[in-house]
Amino acid sequence: MLMINLILVLLIGGAISWWSERFGSNTPRLIALVIVIADLLYLLLASAGLTSEPFAIGAGSGAASASTWLLSYQLDWIPRFGISLHLAMDGLSLILVALTLVLGAIAIISSWNESNQRQGFFQANILWTLAGVIGVFLAMDLFLFFLFWEVMLVPMYLLIAIWGHEGKAYASMKFFIFTQLSGLLMLVAILVLAKLHHSATGVFSFNYFDLLNLNIDSSTAYWLMLGFFIAFVVKLPSFPFHTWLPDAHTQAPTAGSVILAGILLKTGAYGLIRFTVPLFPNAALEFAPIAMILGVIGIIYGAVLAFSQSDFKRLVAYSSVSHMGFVLLGVFAWNVLALQGAVIQMVAHGFSTAALFMIAGALQQRLHTRDMNKMGGLWHHMPRMGAFALFFALASLGLPGLGNFVAEFLVLVGLFAVSPWFTAVAALGLITAAIYSLIMMQKAFYGKPPSELEVADFNNLDMTAMGVMIIALIGLGLYPQPVFDLVQPVIDSLLAHTLGAGSQ
Repeated sequence: MLMINLILVLLIGGAISWWSERFGSNTPRLIALVIVIADLLYLLLASAGLTSEPFAIGAGSGAASASTWLLSYQLDWIPRFGISLHLAMDGLSLILVALTLVLGAIAIISSWNESNQRQGFFQANILWTLAGVIGVFLAMDLFLFFLFWEVMLVPMYLLIAIWGHEGKAYASMKFFIFTQLSGLLMLVAILVLAKLHHSATGVFSFNYFDLLNLNIDSSTAYWLMLGFFIAFVVKLPSFPFHTWLPDAHTQAPTAGSVILAGILLKTGAYGLIRFTVPLFPNAALEFAPIAMILGVIGIIYGAVLAFSQSDFKRLVAYSSVSHMGFVLLGVFAWNVLALQGAVIQMVAHGFSTAALFMIAGALQQRLHTRDMNKMGGLWHHMPRMGAFALFFALASLGLPGLGNFVAEFLVLVGLFAVSPWFTAVAALGLITAAIYSLIMMQKAFYGKPPSELEVADFNNLDMTAMGVMIIALIGLGLYPQPVFDLVQPVIDSLLAHTLGAGSQ
């Protein structure tokens, strides 16, 4: 019941937060923060006592490979069509669920001093978004997966549309259209998979483990793979499907930007690792050169656009496009080092970019502008914020000793075994990241301070949130082995499955 409880606590907690707004604006914030922290502690305490047990991939379908799963729960939902409430947790999903809850708490803290109207409904949408994301990371029934995929979009849309900034209507609608249209492609692919399973066995099934071993015609598999691929790279996002991201980030409230960058983008990366390649191994590996070209273009293109921005939030948004290109490269290089790097990048990028968006939101709240040309010398007035901004800028550009460096280094080493040329071009992203990150610091925090400016620095609550993310990035940079140990059985299983499928 652990996995169901994790989701129910957030869903019910969101309703309680909404109801509690009658007691003042601070009550929903406090309730939401307590609920997320309690959910995180529940996950950590429960997972600490778990013992892994072998769970065959494609159980009941003649699977030849096995994976190590920590938990599995299945309950019939619509048995006529083979739909069940099937949740499962392995090392990869455990890491991402924990990341979701940590950044969820940080998102609530980031908006603590913002005067958002209808505070209870605001906090409710944050908690409901987190519930949907956790469902995405745990669902092993593809119909249930799609349901959670849609559930997490609606409250995120409301966060942007209701509490966003001046261009919120355009940005929220663009976000919703991009994600909905790409999600519909995935839904069609899921329904076709279930129909193909019915044609082969006489029964419908949306079960991930049943569909893993489904024999599909190569041309059909290619088109179905594209349905999943497009849905996930839109969310990643990758060039050329990235155009919704800068607008959504720029117009979203601070908490929305933290959740969007730190958590929602990772659902796209997770989908590529968990579904796109394993379900269609031959088609995905045939498509890999094109996917890696898109990843390389995204790294360079995102970095160039980040360099040209004067809007603090848009610069960080385009840097996300660049950094998530390494995840796309790591996934389609499809070897141990590259996949380990992709997973570390998902976690490290979640912390570093969420922190930068939190800083951007704090600056906008205090200065009423995101234009870096109107800033300068802010370190003099806000030394705490300036120090934190410098740390996360260095983390983002890949400073050795921090998690982002480990991630990008592993991706490049794994990619080199596949394509040295792609590796050489992608490595330019490390240079361009240094340029736009240091320019951001120069424009915003260095230079002559405006003497008449009076702004508040980070308070103790903000510093606590920043401290958590700093510890996480240093830990990933100096000792990433616990993450490797959790993810390695998953990667071994997926590689064994795709290798076996490729030999058939």
